[in-house]
Amino acid sequence: MTLRTSMRLAGAIALVILATTGCSRKTGLLKPWPLSTDPIVFQDNFTGAVDFYPFDTSKQDILSTDTEKQYEGTGCLRVTVPAPGAGYAGGAFVTKPHKPRDLTGYNALTFYAKASRAVTMDVAGLGNDNTGTSKLEARRNTVPVTTTWTKVVIPIPLPAKLAPERGLFYFAAAPQGGAGYDLWFDDVRFERLVTVTNPRPALTPLTLNTFVGATAGVSGTQTTFDIGPTDSVVVGHMSGYFSFASSDPAVATVANGAISVVGAGTASITASLDNTLARGAITVNAAPFTPGHAPVPTLAAAKVISLFSNRYTNRTVDKWSADWDVADVTSLNIDGDDIKLYTNLVYAGIEFTSNTINATAMTHFHMDIWVPSGTVFRVKLVDFGANGIYGGGDDSEQELTFNASTTPALVTGSWVGLEIPLADFTNLLARAHLAQLIISGDTRTVYVDNIYFHR
Repeated sequence: MTLRTSMRLAGAIALVILATTGCSRKTGLLKPWPLSTDPIVFQDNFTGAVDFYPFDTSKQDILSTDTEKQYEGTGCLRVTVPAPGAGYAGGAFVTKPHKPRDLTGYNALTFYAKASRAVTMDVAGLGNDNTGTSKLEARRNTVPVTTTWTKVVIPIPLPAKLAPERGLFYFAAAPQGGAGYDLWFDDVRFERLVTVTNPRPALTPLTLNTFVGATAGVSGTQTTFDIGPTDSVVVGHMSGYFSFASSDPAVATVANGAISVVGAGTASITASLDNTLARGAITVNAAPFTPGHAPVPTLAAAKVISLFSNRYTNRTVDKWSADWDVADVTSLNIDGDDIKLYTNLVYAGIEFTSNTINATAMTHFHMDIWVPSGTVFRVKLVDFGANGIYGGGDDSEQELTFNASTTPALVTGSWVGLEIPLADFTNLLARAHLAQLIISGDTRTVYVDNIYFHR
């Protein structure tokens, strides 16, 4: 059982206890227990009200308390950022599962920071509870930290959203200048500051050429604040802080931070932070969907390890378009059938590194594709080796190329089932820790469905 699983289980148990013992016949109507408005994340020591969970991809033993370097009081937090090759330092401070807080009375997260040498901390923010389900994350990127204590202010885009909230403070810091270093944090808390003023929300302008049935997430949302007479900061944040409007709801709507394309035509998506209109807009150009549906797989589920198919239970995929690739991906749902659409494709990295796949008992890899044009399509599988870590010295990979003369042949304008024996990936020395699928070619546009291994 993982730490986060145990946290969710503890929360479920707490809810049962409250439901069965939290009232009596004398109390009448039940009233919700008031949320804590405690502003303190860390001051001098851990009180037991807040837990720290390092991110899954972070070095795990990075945090300790220090009773010699504190800004004030009796102690502070010390973060050991590892040397290059040993990962990075990062994690989240969260409330207990059944004790979220009401942070609506504050307009900023503040803390004091210093480092063993002058560095730039990659990110610091709030609203991340390290469950992967956060909707109200807000952050400052590239925060300068010197060797003397400096107060850092992170304005909250819209405080009224933060009740209840478990994600109090998070950070990430990578090695710099070819070496690791130490970071110290002290007096991490929420405040209401009169110096935080003049919010200027912005939505990254984007033209989305897509199809009826598509969904697309809203990204690039941010708000600039003044934090003093001469200082201003940019707070990048999730779209949940904004409210959205569509110029034509018959073409596109927005709910829960996702654009749903419901009809052919053009619509403009705008946003507001409370009553302040955000600069920028998203233009949606929607066309009817023409490729139709890929054949429904008929293999028994017991013989399949699926990454993407409505026919099977799918394994976790971390990213359908990796940070390092050159491609755009859109999720389509056509009459209940989920399809991935890749556009501007040079190469796309599909990553399942946090839950690698053991395909040693499988014999084939399958993938359905539909391309409107192009002559070459490539499929690469990457195994991270026994240590399950990229670049650990035991990685292996193999790329296969498909065109009009291969078996199977690449055909334009119709669904093609790439049914590939795993034995054809001759340089793939192992497949017990498969972590990446990379697609590329000259197609530029490709629809993808039914990605799975089978025997």
